[in-house]
Amino acid sequence: MGTVWTVSLSGVNPIRKRTLQCAIQRLLDDDNNQLSTWRNDSVVSRFNKYRGTKPQPITQEIADIVTQALSVGHKMNGAMDITIGALVNLWGFGPKTLLIHIPTALEINAARALTGAHHLHLINISNQFYLYKDLPEISIDLSSVGEGFATDHLARFMEQEGIDNYLVSVGGAVRTHGQKSRGRAWKVGIQKPTDLENSVQAVIALNGCAISTAGTYRNYYEINGKRFPHLINPATGWPTQNTLVSVSVIASTALEADCWDSGLLILDIDKAKKLAQKYQKAVYLISQNGNQFTTWISPQFSTVIKSSAVKS
Repeated sequence: MGTVWTVSLSGVNPIRKRTLQCAIQRLLDDDNNQLSTWRNDSVVSRFNKYRGTKPQPITQEIADIVTQALSVGHKMNGAMDITIGALVNLWGFGPKTLLIHIPTALEINAARALTGAHHLHLINISNQFYLYKDLPEISIDLSSVGEGFATDHLARFMEQEGIDNYLVSVGGAVRTHGQKSRGRAWKVGIQKPTDLENSVQAVIALNGCAISTAGTYRNYYEINGKRFPHLINPATGWPTQNTLVSVSVIASTALEADCWDSGLLILDIDKAKKLAQKYQKAVYLISQNGNQFTTWISPQFSTVIKSSAVKS
């Protein structure tokens, strides 16, 4: 997935840790083989290359991701959209091309015509899942939510192995359970949204929940002094251009948190606040004006932090 993974365990001996590391790598390799658009033979790549409307078999894992993404996308009026593969490639953030020049309006409109979550349909027949598109050229991109799914997969694996105290993360998605050594809470830092320094904006204690952070400050192109981040606004076809530079979301699963942080970051600060309030989401927003950063914390986020502090 083009990122790093981390697993921290408490109360597990070094010999077992080495065995677990091999199993974890196999698990994540399998996730990559399903979700990655950078692999021509992945489940997602095969679906994207298919130019027809016949339902295509998919795994339950991808069905779970699509279900969650479509649900969150609907609540966000399309800001979260996994069908923007054509736009991702056009702007040079996919596996096909690098961005050499700013796309023309004609190119952007042509790519936008190949997007839209309403073209995607999920079918379940006796727990065999199928996905079909009524627009044959449409392609899906799960890179914005894959980290959350893989983090949840790691958490399930820890539970299957009988491990009660862990912190697992893939990219910007983190999930914890139990406690660190000596009864201490697992703590997670929210990165200061700048590539000029490596510092922490805030540190929170997590107890048995997940957090995911999306930002515009790491993955971007810069052309003629203008920055184009990797998150594309489906409504305009352009990379998001607003003062919101980082979104962190706490949820029961990393996949849910990952869906929400990616979508909210597309919006401007006022719309992001309204959506967080409407759906009572635990959200931490960071906006930037010049060299100044301003934070906004939803009541639900504050409640989780206070609850975690009491437990720790």
